[in-house]
Amino acid sequence: MKRRRVLQSLGAAVLGGPLAARCAAADAKRPRKLLFFSRSVLFEHSVVRREGQSPSLAEKRFSEMAGRVGLDAECTKDGTVFDGDLDQYAAVVSYTCGRPADLMKPAAKDGSPPLSERGWKKLDAAVREGKPFVAIHPGIWLLPEAAGADCLGHGTQQVARIRVASPRFPGAEKLGESFSMLEEWFSLIRFAKDLHVILVQDCAGMNKDKPADRRCYDRPPFPCTWARMHGKGRVFYTSLGHREDVWSSKIFEQIVLGGLSWALGRLEADVTPNLDQVAPQANEFMKP
Repeated sequence: MKRRRVLQSLGAAVLGGPLAARCAAADAKRPRKLLFFSRSVLFEHSVVRREGQSPSLAEKRFSEMAGRVGLDAECTKDGTVFDGDLDQYAAVVSYTCGRPADLMKPAAKDGSPPLSERGWKKLDAAVREGKPFVAIHPGIWLLPEAAGADCLGHGTQQVARIRVASPRFPGAEKLGESFSMLEEWFSLIRFAKDLHVILVQDCAGMNKDKPADRRCYDRPPFPCTWARMHGKGRVFYTSLGHREDVWSSKIFEQIVLGGLSWALGRLEADVTPNLDQVAPQANEFMKP
C-alpha cells in the first residue's frame, strides 16, 4: 500500500505541478530534450500544419506540455534528423502521417525532407536498446512493430465512450471509470498480445449509418491507448489527437503527460499485459 500511495502521489504531481523538481536527482545526467517529429506524407492534419514559419498548434502545445515537466521540445518535420545524434534526445515523439516507406518518399504534404532508410533503422535500433518512444494519433505508423498495432482507418468524427481500463497508470488517475469525447477515431487492429491497455474504445453507442462507420466501428471494444515494452524501450501510444480542441483539452494533456512520464522512466507503473482481460475480442475484428 505504501508503494501505491507513492505512485499515486507522483502521478498527481505530473498533472498538478512541475515534475522536474521531484525528478532532478534522477534526471541530472539524462538528456532534457524531446524530439517531436511530424512529417506528413499521406495527409497533413490541421494540428501539425504550420502557417509560414510559425509553429503548428500541436508543436506549441507539446512544447508547453514538455515545459510543465521541466523538459524542452525540438519540433521538426525534417526526416534527416534521424541520421544525426539520437543520444541527445530523452525520447522521440511521433505525429507522422505515413508508413515508413511513405515517409521515405521525397514528396510530402508539408514539403519536408524525407526520412532515410538508414535513419529509420537507427531509430528502430535506438528504441529496441532503450530509447523511449511515444506515438500520437497517426504517429503509430512511424514504428509499427514498436507500437504494437495497425490502423484500418477511420469513419466520421463523432462522440465515443472511452473506458478507463488501467486507472492507476500515470495520467489516468483522474479520468474516472470512463469519459466521452468528440474525435476522429482510428479503428485499430492486429494488437500485440503484450499490450498494457490503458483506455478502451466502446463502439456500442457510435453512429454506424455510413459505410465507413460500419466498416470501422461495427466491432467489439478495442484498445485506443496503451503502454508496452519494445526490447528495452518503453513505448506509449494514444489514438487521440486529431482535433484542435482535443489538443487543448485537459484530458488529452493528462493522458500524454502521464504516458510520456512513464516512457521516460520518471514514473513507474504496472504494465502487465491485460489485453485478454479488458478487450478480449479486439483481435477477432480483422477486416482488410
